[in-house]
Amino acid sequence: MSQAFRRVFSGAPWEEQVGYCRAVRAGDQIYVTGTASVGADGGVHAPDDGYEQARRCFEIIAEALAPLGASMSDVVRTRMFVTDIDQWEAFGQAHAEVFDGHPPATTMVEVRRLIDPAMLIEIEADAVVSA
Repeated sequence: MSQAFRRVFSGAPWEEQVGYCRAVRAGDQIYVTGTASVGADGGVHAPDDGYEQARRCFEIIAEALAPLGASMSDVVRTRMFVTDIDQWEAFGQAHAEVFDGHPPATTMVEVRRLIDPAMLIEIEADAVVSA
């Protein structure tokens, strides 16, 4: 029996170019792709502000989860890729606020750079919901 998948696309030009979607649901599991702080205009949201960039990433993740029947309270794991680990408190503050009362397992790792030099953070999320 084949697994039915449900996918959410953001409409970003990179999805078709690279061959990915914003999120995919397989049964009761949802995987949200690496999400950077992109504003409505397509530019980087809040350059040089780790807290605001992390908040924007979580907003985008929440928007991807909703059509798949999930919310941030269903997130069980996050992975934060950051270009400046010295801003860990700002990234962590945004994470703590979003997941207050339902903290997921998480990882924060410093990486050399992201696709745009103004991007300070990219976040992945995994969620589990009832099938």
